[in-house]
Amino acid sequence: MALQAAALLPSTFSISKEGKAGASLKDSSLFGKSLSDQVKCDFSSPSLKIKKVLRIQAVATTTPGVTSATTDRKKTLRKGTVVVTGASSGLGLATAKALAETGKWHIIMACRDFLKAERAAKSAGMAKENYTIMHLDLASLDSVRQFVDSFRRSGRPLDVLVCNAAVYLPTAKEPTFTAEGFELSVGTNHLGHFLLSRLLLEDLNKSDYPSKRLIIVGSITGNTNTLAGNVPPKANLGDLRGLAGGLNGLNSSAMIDGADFDGAKAYKDSKVCNMLTMQEFHRRYHEDTGITFASLYPGCIATTGLFREHIPLFRVLFPVFQKYITKGFVSEEESGKRLAQVVSDPSLTKSGVYWSWNKDSASFENQLSQEASDVEKARKVWEISEKLVGLA
Repeated sequence: MALQAAALLPSTFSISKEGKAGASLKDSSLFGKSLSDQVKCDFSSPSLKIKKVLRIQAVATTTPGVTSATTDRKKTLRKGTVVVTGASSGLGLATAKALAETGKWHIIMACRDFLKAERAAKSAGMAKENYTIMHLDLASLDSVRQFVDSFRRSGRPLDVLVCNAAVYLPTAKEPTFTAEGFELSVGTNHLGHFLLSRLLLEDLNKSDYPSKRLIIVGSITGNTNTLAGNVPPKANLGDLRGLAGGLNGLNSSAMIDGADFDGAKAYKDSKVCNMLTMQEFHRRYHEDTGITFASLYPGCIATTGLFREHIPLFRVLFPVFQKYITKGFVSEEESGKRLAQVVSDPSLTKSGVYWSWNKDSASFENQLSQEASDVEKARKVWEISEKLVGLA
């Protein structure tokens, strides 16, 4: 996420979309989907009177409800429903705000702290009718299952799921663990989102929205084909022995590759898992469901609360470094607009893509590193993760 050039600081700061002439009713569209079928009539017959033409036009424009096109209209005019994890601050909040301001989305703010999320939504000026706050703690698989049950009881459809929340503990010397005993960064960022996505896939598949999507936020720091991704500690999942062992730090290492614990690397490894998972979702489900699966790096959000656990000096210097040295700084507001694009822009519907933005804020398909695009490793991560979260 916001770690693009954090890695460019000194090592003490290292962190881890014919026929004959005729009269026609032009197609109109909403979110890229046709709302009405083209109505044509043949003017070549001399017996066709003008009043007949007018009658055809009148029927086409005054009898909604009798064509399949109007059925589509009814479906697409409703607000979309999007779940955004970690929506109480940073990128998640900025995305929720950007989507709410369009008036076309109802945002489910899935957060650990209900009161913090409520205060954040009000501070951002979000109209109450545009959002609902629901409790979700990704560090607890029971909480994930409870969230899914609560969401289903709400009766709302699910059109887009955004897996955004993340834990980043760059200065931690010893691992901390989730409720189930997984190392916290991977347990939250990857395993919590993996279970959430798998459980809600059924709900996404039922959506009648024009473009249903599952988006998992990635990071440049998990890509070793970038400068930032090459500053130690580099992401490396190794042979997955630690993941296979449960990441519990007892009979297994707390690190995916089985090595000694490193807080910054644990975050980077979790983002590699996120990007591998997105691609595996695409390979397994896109063709059959039509769901768009995507990941993205919205740019370096140097002022995000993601860095709250870093040393104070870093938090002071990093935004300055980004603005004036690397010039890679992206505000929370701009990053939120970028993620909102991936949620709703009709031009960003290609599945299996890792999106990035250039200096002119134009989106493009970026290349993932060799490890983050390893098909066999993605399959293994998927299968091990299934077992760890109780799906296999």
